Amino acid sequence: MAKFWVWLQDFFKDRNFLKLIHITENVVSKILSIALIIVIFVSLYDLMLVLVRDLFIEPTGFFNRTLIEIFGFFLNILIALELLENITVYLRKHIVQLELVLTTALIAVARKIIIFDPSKYQKIDLIALGVAIICLAISYVLIRYSHSEKRF
Repeated sequence: MAKFWVWLQDFFKDRNFLKLIHITENVVSKILSIALIIVIFVSLYDLMLVLVRDLFIEPTGFFNRTLIEIFGFFLNILIALELLENITVYLRKHIVQLELVLTTALIAVARKIIIFDPSKYQKIDLIALGVAIICLAISYVLIRYSHSEKRF
């Protein structure tokens, strides 16, 4: 029993505990990467099915589905790729690159604005999205400016 307490005390020392946290972060990041790769390929497969069905099997279906919906599929895949890039950068450098996160957020909000259906939402929702994209854009510019100052 005494050996267990010594081992437990040794385990909870800062260096060993931080090593455990680092290993956990790496494992979780890798599992998220694999899950995201699966999501990307499933989304790509779904997009191909929609395009083939709407263009070749039911040609009139393409005109029934709005182009905005199809753009939504493309932007979903683009957002997933950006998220994968965020995870990849984290695995390489073990930092969260704020510029990349803001870019991903801008794409996500822009996607929402592009596929926005005024019949389903109120006007205040569009205003809120506009405010969100302005705030994200200002944040992005501030981060870019602060990084460019450090380079000189």
